[in-house]
Amino acid sequence: MSLILEDDRLELSWVQKLCLKVIRYGPIPKHVAFIMDGNRRFAAKKHVQRIEGHSKGFDKLAETLKWCQDLGVEEVTVYAFSAENFKRSKEEVDSLMELARQKFAKILEEKDQLEAHGVRVRIVGELNMLSLDLRQMAAKIQNMTKSHNKCRLNICVAYISRLEMTEATREIAWGVQMGFLLPSDVSQNLISQTLQIPAVDLLIRTSGEVRLSDFLLWQSTFSYLSFLKALWPEFSIWDFYGAILLYQNAYSHIKTASVQADASSTCQDLNGIQISKDASLQVQRINYFLEKLREKREIVNSNLSMEESVNC
Repeated sequence: MSLILEDDRLELSWVQKLCLKVIRYGPIPKHVAFIMDGNRRFAAKKHVQRIEGHSKGFDKLAETLKWCQDLGVEEVTVYAFSAENFKRSKEEVDSLMELARQKFAKILEEKDQLEAHGVRVRIVGELNMLSLDLRQMAAKIQNMTKSHNKCRLNICVAYISRLEMTEATREIAWGVQMGFLLPSDVSQNLISQTLQIPAVDLLIRTSGEVRLSDFLLWQSTFSYLSFLKALWPEFSIWDFYGAILLYQNAYSHIKTASVQADASSTCQDLNGIQISKDASLQVQRINYFLEKLREKREIVNSNLSMEESVNC
């Protein structure tokens, strides 16, 4: 199945459209994350091979992205493959890598649809754990969609949050070493801006597990967490709408806690700084560092894409 669904058969029923209109009156999460858990249990339940469960999971992702798009969600992040999953059997890991290869190829084929919908796709994680061809495909996908600005899809592959935070720390250290930053510039806000994935409003995990499994630990501090019993391939639009309604019900409490934390963080960051000139210079340094970091990341992707063209 394609990542971008345009099949009329998948249009919402009149009941679903009515529910969608009602939900739109409330606050809509800008960023929704999914831990797509339960593919293997779904395969066991249906008495099929594990890879078939993972394939059905990808099809469900495409359907879920359409629901998010209909609702007006601006950014979606999905936990596709944990770095810890490499500890599974070689057969299953090889099957997952082949599935990723097929789906990356499918995304590359959908260049026109992605451009028409303005979808920017980013592949985030310890990509050095992937084979060279997969890294090249990931780089090409990101370069192909980097100018799209209507909505964003972050696919976390070979990812765990601890490694993401460790890499952000290394990048900040690089900024200090290059003279872009001063040690005094390091703050909670700087770390948040250095991470590739921004703060999450609503995080949904399927399959009944009540844990985050090292996924977006920093970004989900003030997220509404929804743990659902449905296995990921069985995740329905009603499960999705139910999670949205619960988020809306808790919205005022989440917003208050987030604002208070931001105010506290800002006070700590500015502690000892002259609030005018010094603070202004700090903002300039941070913005310059973030721009240089963005350029550095794009160079890595461009080099991988060029290497792929030569090999082909």
